[in-house]
Amino acid sequence: MRLVFAGSPAAAVPSLTALADGPHEVVAVLTRDDTPQGRKRVLTPTPVAVEADRLGLRVVKARRITPEVTAELSTLEADLGVVVAYGALLREPLLGAPRLGWINLHFSLLPAWRGAAPVQRSLMAGDAVTGAAVFQLVPELDAGDVYGTLERPLDGTETAGSLLAELAQTGSALLVDVVARLADGTAVPRPQTGEVTLAPKLTLADGVLDASRSAAELISRFRGVTPEPGARVDLDGVGLKITEARVTSGDEAPLEAGRLESRGRRLLLGTASSPVELVRVQPAGKKEMPAADWWRGLPAGVDRRVTVPTSAAPADTAADPAIDTKSTS
Repeated sequence: MRLVFAGSPAAAVPSLTALADGPHEVVAVLTRDDTPQGRKRVLTPTPVAVEADRLGLRVVKARRITPEVTAELSTLEADLGVVVAYGALLREPLLGAPRLGWINLHFSLLPAWRGAAPVQRSLMAGDAVTGAAVFQLVPELDAGDVYGTLERPLDGTETAGSLLAELAQTGSALLVDVVARLADGTAVPRPQTGEVTLAPKLTLADGVLDASRSAAELISRFRGVTPEPGARVDLDGVGLKITEARVTSGDEAPLEAGRLESRGRRLLLGTASSPVELVRVQPAGKKEMPAADWWRGLPAGVDRRVTVPTSAAPADTAADPAIDTKSTS
């Protein structure tokens, strides 16, 4: 078949590579425009654009789908469009341009976590299992019939970054299988069933850890916002980024919620239940370091209590475009 691929972030690269290595022809790759990156704001192509160039594929760059983009892609007479985290909505008439329409690799078990940040929201909610799904793209958000899924049990140690990287790999194999079944006419779609939950983009506010919550809730939020937008607490009006944290043993002595305390070579943060251990931190304007080393370097008189937010962002609030994992927006 003739394929058009749409994707932008690193999570979409394994799928593009796998499809390009297969029996079908990738006639064009649609990706987002180059964006300024780093302190020097160097104009940088998306990871998908870099991979497409390496593969020698035709690249179409667009921040949104204009009539010109639609016309360019429609002339390719593609059999199938494939989306993996492109970053903008695909609407008619482009949706109907390929002979078989468009399919989408989404990193959740639909209809759970429809939207931009399914991996992050699943971890923040404390889910026991997640996965990926390939479905038919329709105008309604992530609501099309499903061609295939894979499940991934969660053990409580994954962060959004590590889990997304894993699902990008395993999901690419699922995607290749669905494309093969569509090509030979054996693919059987099934309607989505079950409770619909939404996974909007994360904001910086989602990264604030609320020590008035339980240890399980705090660690779930930490896992969901790591590495982006990053977990943090406020100490004496200064933000402290938490880059590694973990639950403590069940027999750990209680610690007042929000209180920081050094026990041995461990730095603990009190919560509404048992304390959590802060393993690595990044103070404002400094490099990442072991939390215990940072603690020992604090000057005398610093309050050993983090600020407890008046209200923490719930698990279904908005999210950051920089970590958009959604297939269509």
